[in-house]
Parts: sequence; structure tokens; C-alpha cells
Amino acid sequence: MSPQDDEMAVMTQKLKFLHSSDLQIGMTRWFLSPEAQARFDDDRIRAIEKMGEVARAHECEFIVLAGDVFEHNSLEQRTSGRALEALRSLKMPVFLLPGNHDPLTADSLFYRAESIEGVSVLADNTIHELRPGVEVVGAPLLNKTAATDLVAQMLNTLEPTGAIRIAVGHGQAEARTTDHRPDLIDLSLVEQKLSDGTIDYLALGDTHSAQPVGASGKVWFSGAPETTDFHDLDPDKVGGEINSGKVLVVAVSKGEVEVEEVEVGKWTFHALSREISSAADAEEFLETLRAYPDKSRTVIKYGLQGTISLEINRQLEAGIAELEDVFASLKPRERTTDLVLEPGEEEIDNMGLTGYASEAARELVSAVSTNPGSEVDRDALNLLFRLSRES
Repeated sequence: MSPQDDEMAVMTQKLKFLHSSDLQIGMTRWFLSPEAQARFDDDRIRAIEKMGEVARAHECEFIVLAGDVFEHNSLEQRTSGRALEALRSLKMPVFLLPGNHDPLTADSLFYRAESIEGVSVLADNTIHELRPGVEVVGAPLLNKTAATDLVAQMLNTLEPTGAIRIAVGHGQAEARTTDHRPDLIDLSLVEQKLSDGTIDYLALGDTHSAQPVGASGKVWFSGAPETTDFHDLDPDKVGGEINSGKVLVVAVSKGEVEVEEVEVGKWTFHALSREISSAADAEEFLETLRAYPDKSRTVIKYGLQGTISLEINRQLEAGIAELEDVFASLKPRERTTDLVLEPGEEEIDNMGLTGYASEAARELVSAVSTNPGSEVDRDALNLLFRLSRES
């Protein structure tokens, strides 16, 4: 073939690769029990194995992890060893970018990772040629914080090319924040470099929800492959980590990009809010909890508001108590919980109390009504109510 034919072959080739980031292996969550935390740790490492399965099923040539592979650089030997073994098991080219959680400092775990066959660490702005016509280049963090736009710094070292070139960065982009920080990724420059053929796709990490940035469809945050924070389901506050648990399968030809989101995550983190004013409301909330399919990998924080009777409160407490040990975590959201106990006269009469116990019950009812935030009075009234029912 002539040089012109070689160049034309490069220009017309296509490739697929898998884009992910923010595994943050070794991450801990204070609300998880030791048993649930161990399961959480294991699933974050197994997400690497799942990436390999997805990559092979979609005929991807390589995997890019765009930063924060590790929660920090001082993981326990057992955790780091298992993570590196998972990378070794992929048996395909993998490009790792140091992020703000795992910067390329002297104690970096990437120095151990780069000894694995097939693993390449994007330690500087050097272009890595996977094969003729396919290149990967990164903008790594060498410290936990960057003093400048590292992606722009990388792009300004590059010239337009006929090869398919994948750029990899980690950090926030201008379109996602109103902050004016020196390390923000300049999207206008990125779009210019995409337009002139300097790069064909920018794989980003740092934001934990999968999403495109800008208008080109060629700049994406992959999101975290396993959920790390709560998705708020309150209709008035929908937000948080709304699209994690995905990896991206990216199909690229020169100037063309298609991105497919593939579900890989096992964990669910939801924030729920409910108005409770009747037994039906309480039962609807409990049924919502019972309907979650994999409770051992589901974390719920809930906020309940409303004025309820002693019987409805007992219904809620009994239902939640049955489920607490089944979920990975099921805890009240203190700042959004405001349940006021307001027992009716009939309820108090039905308690069957006499003498001092009856007087104490009415005093507690008055105290709770006057000061709904008093947990001591509320708990005492609930205890008295339960004891009266049992007797």
C-alpha cells in the first residue's frame, strides 16, 4: 500500500472502548455496618471484573479509567492487592489516569499497577499508541488539587491528527459549575480541539453520575460504576447521584462518536421523604420499603413529616424495626424528619391507665404537643403506650 493508502485506512477505521472512572476502591461509608461495608468493598472491586465482561461482550479494544480508581494511596494491603489482581484478570489493555483521590505522588498505587501486563498509567501528557491510528493521551493529577486546567495544558501540546485520539481528564468542567476556579476544564477549548481533529473524545472522571458535557456529544463523565451517594427521590428536591452504576461503551471513528450507557452497579442509595397523616400513609411508606428487590445492597435514608396518632406511630416503628436488619442501611434523615405525636382522647382512654400512670400519660401528651422535638418525652409516651397494649 502507498503512504496515501495507509493514511486513508487510518482515517476510515473505527474502534470501541469502555470508559469508566471513580471506583474509589477502599471507600468507607459511616452508615454501613461492618458486614455491609465488607460487601460494599467487595462489590467495588468486582466492578472491575464486570467492566471486563462488558468490554468483551461489546468487542471493546481497551478500557479507560479516568481517575479515582482508589479512594486514596494508603489502602490496606489486602484491599489494594485484590484490586490489582482484578486489573490483572482483565487481560486486555487498560489505561489508568491518576485523579484527585489517587494522585501520582511518591506513594501512589499506580506504580504497582503499571507492572501488570496490559496496564498503562497515564503519568504525563505522553501519547500512548495502542496500534497504528489509535492513540490515548491523559492529563493526570500529580497532587490532590490542581492549580491550573490540566486538560487545557495537555491539549495545547497536541496537533491535529488523522489518528483516532482519545483524551482522558479528571475534574469539573465550566458547564457544570458557576465557580471560577483555575482548574476548571475549558470546554470551549475542548470543543475547538474536537472540531479540528486534535482529539476525538474526552473521557472525564470526577462527577459520579454518567452524563455528557457541552453540545458535541463527545465529552462525557462516565459516572461511578457503583453508587457512592444518595439519589434524592423527593419530587421537590430530585438530585444527588442520579445516574451512577453505569459504564460507557464508546464507539469512535474520525469525527463521529456514539456512547452507550451500560448498567453494572449493584448498589442503590435513595433518600425518601413522606407526609404521614394516616394509617394508609404509613402503610404506603412501609410497602415502598418492602418493594426494594436487593435490600442487602440498598441504603435508605428517610424523612417523615406530619401529625400522627400513637397507633400510627406504633405501626411505623414496628414496620421499620422489621426491615432495619434486612437493608444495608435504613436510617432516619434527622433534618427532614418532623413527626408530631398527637394522641386523641379516645386513644388515651383506651390505654386503660389509672392513677399515677394515667396522669403521667396526659402530662407526656401535653409535653409532646408543646415541644414536638423532645425525643425524651416522645420515647417515654411511646413506651407507655406499648406497655399498656401488652398488658
